[in-house]
Amino acid sequence: QLQASGGGLVQAGGSLRLSCAASGQTFGTYAVAWFRQAPGKEREFVAAVGWYTTYTVSVRGRFTISRDNAKSALYLQMNSLKPEDTAVYYCAARRSMAVVTTTGAYDYWGHGTQVTVSS
Repeated sequence: QLQASGGGLVQAGGSLRLSCAASGQTFGTYAVAWFRQAPGKEREFVAAVGWYTTYTVSVRGRFTISRDNAKSALYLQMNSLKPEDTAVYYCAARRSMAVVTTTGAYDYWGHGTQVTVSS
């Protein structure tokens, strides 16, 4: 199971840190990722870490994904937030260390956490 937290309301230019707690002892063998879904839009890839780390273009240089395998935790540090970052953010995991950016490749999903960036 995955449980995301850390969302909230922040002004443009501000920062938030999302966390995702995972249960189970195999967390370190999974690729993990963050996705987001804005109202009326499809869920989209944000960042992932497995054998390597990758980001969607729109967040590169502003967001940092990290993991702590000892704590079975995933994080997303979001800086220089923009109104277009407003969305529900979801953490996800897949039973492979191969990094993939498509939603269908992920086996486990957490409930989302709302991030709202005001202008």
